[in-house]
Amino acid sequence: MNSKPSSQKSSIPGSGKVNNGKPSWAASPSHVFYHFGTSGLSIAVATGVTHPLDVLKVRLQMQLVGQKGPLIGMGKLFVQVLKNEGPRSMYLGLTPALTRSVVYGGLRLGLYEPTKYVCDWAFGSTNIFVKIASGAFAGGFATALTNPVEVLKVRLQMNPNLGRGPIGELRRIVSEEGVRALWKGVGPAMARAASMTASQLATYDESKRILIKWTPLEEGFHLHLISSMVAGTVSTIITAPMDMIKTRLMLQRESKEAGSYKNGFHCAYQVLRTEGPRGLYKGGLAIFARLGPQTTITFILVEKLRKLAGLNAI
Repeated sequence: MNSKPSSQKSSIPGSGKVNNGKPSWAASPSHVFYHFGTSGLSIAVATGVTHPLDVLKVRLQMQLVGQKGPLIGMGKLFVQVLKNEGPRSMYLGLTPALTRSVVYGGLRLGLYEPTKYVCDWAFGSTNIFVKIASGAFAGGFATALTNPVEVLKVRLQMNPNLGRGPIGELRRIVSEEGVRALWKGVGPAMARAASMTASQLATYDESKRILIKWTPLEEGFHLHLISSMVAGTVSTIITAPMDMIKTRLMLQRESKEAGSYKNGFHCAYQVLRTEGPRGLYKGGLAIFARLGPQTTITFILVEKLRKLAGLNAI
């Protein structure tokens, strides 16, 4: 079986020619648009499909803050939210979530391969460590730019009775808490995004390479499905604690009240001390239930869109 050649090519059409095993960097504006656009669109679709699970995840992560005790399960919480708040509550924060997913997703997936090729050019290698570093950079950079939209999203998800839309809530946050409040939790958010993107993309990329090498699978739906499922499982296990800490920091208001968190490390310490190790995985099932399908949908769709746009597979 022939090995996959695209690992030596640039993902951007127009730069698909290979010179001595190195990608050519020439690319037209339309090709760059397709490269980032397919990434943003695929994540936006996956976000829209799995958004109700994201709402449940945030609610689960905010259970018994600073306390130990029995936690409400995802199924019971789902019924409770539907009964008390109605079906529309499952789509709270959808507008900022979709807005963020287009920008964040486009950058997170879009920057991965260019970064990987820069490392290949600089160090002559695209091994697993280069893939991890490329994913970490892409995820961290994308999150630093889009953190205000994430803050807005989780605020809307936790407060169904605000009576104002995303713009009104954004104005309230800035006027009452200051512009800096829009970057609450940016440290854990960057750590989570770096870890998630590194684990997702590196695992997906490496899983495809291994499956192509050791199994009869070739580029196509079944290869993308299996690789994306593996990537979703690995990224959930790694990022669940950071996701919980990020949510706690974004939802707290600046105050001197007992239980407020100074930073991500202080939040993790307080959670471990008052809620136990299990507290770091609050909402873990919801994270897996959301991130697993989201990862699968994202990669299957982005590979299909890239093919339609004339781009090489990831």
